Amino acid sequence: MADVNQTLEGYRLRSLLQTGQTSQVFEVVELKSNRHFAMKLLLPEAADQAEHRRTLFNEAEVGVEMRHANVINILKVSRSKETPHFIMEFFPSGSLRLRLQAKDMSFVKEHARRIFKGAATGLAYMNASGFVHRDVKPDNMLVNSLGDTKIIDFAISKKIPTGFAKWFFRRAKPQGTPSFMAPEQIRDEMPDGRSDIYSYGCTLFELTTGRPPFRGTSMNDLLSRHFSEKPSPPSAYNPDLTDEFSVFVLKMLAKKKADRPANFHEVLIELRKVKQIFKSVPEKIMEEE
Repeated sequence: MADVNQTLEGYRLRSLLQTGQTSQVFEVVELKSNRHFAMKLLLPEAADQAEHRRTLFNEAEVGVEMRHANVINILKVSRSKETPHFIMEFFPSGSLRLRLQAKDMSFVKEHARRIFKGAATGLAYMNASGFVHRDVKPDNMLVNSLGDTKIIDFAISKKIPTGFAKWFFRRAKPQGTPSFMAPEQIRDEMPDGRSDIYSYGCTLFELTTGRPPFRGTSMNDLLSRHFSEKPSPPSAYNPDLTDEFSVFVLKMLAKKKADRPANFHEVLIELRKVKQIFKSVPEKIMEEE
């Protein structure tokens, strides 16, 4: 396992930011420039496993193509046998999941419009670049104290098939996070940006109510609810939310993707039309955001 102050391919590991099941993320300093970056590194027990390497390199290959203020930028990839990793920009902040776990709803409330707009703008860019994120959730949105937002984690992101690629599409085992998966993603249908819109709707639901739109007694029960259960409006769980915001979220949670906004540009237009998200936050403050 890598340790702080260890040097790896020209980078000194400065502090451990996060440990996952198969990887660690460190803040690192590039020795030749003294600039700070982040490094995602496979754990030793995962480094020689083909599936974990493939997932890491998929994330890196997608991220290297991303150049947007609301999407984390991946700069270089090492396919080293012992220490496979990639280097990305260092964005000193926690995820929205950490804010939810800390029950810091006042932060979300204060910066709601900026966060929601930033996330949708980043996802609009990803989809327009030909990729579906496929794991949109609070865990994969970094937000600093000003409400600046960056989309992270492209481990299961996929290229949207075009032209001949559509003919060769084959369904496989569904991937994603059960509370946030669109019905068509659960069926592993052809990737489409509208499944990210559904996941974004689930994310906004949880960020404003403290709970996901659906809960189940088992994994299969939860997944089936995405197909069969009509979601309650977010205002049913948080009476401070406006009806117009609830309508906006419910439109993104439509079971059929044809009933959702066509793309994130439409989502952003619809978000702009929502004059007020929280009843207790004056309109003029929302407009400034």
